[in-house]
Amino acid sequence: MQSKAAGYVTRTTTAAAGAVATAATSVAAAAVAASIIFSPVADASSRMDGVRADLQRAVQLNQITEEQALSFEAKLAGRILGGS
Repeated sequence: MQSKAAGYVTRTTTAAAGAVATAATSVAAAAVAASIIFSPVADASSRMDGVRADLQRAVQLNQITEEQALSFEAKLAGRILGGS
């Protein structure tokens, strides 16, 4: 009888720990989502600076060519700076 009780306590404790971990993960995910939603939107020029830096890094890593980077940057500049 005592081993059944100990097994029940162990299973119940494990289930409770899992529920707490799940709740903590949900709270953390909600906090990250809120920080993204309520963060200020970057202006167009700083967005383009970030795009340019990302594309330069991709060229350095030989993921894309310099020509591809320039073409993609021009397309994004039209969308970001042009407002369409």
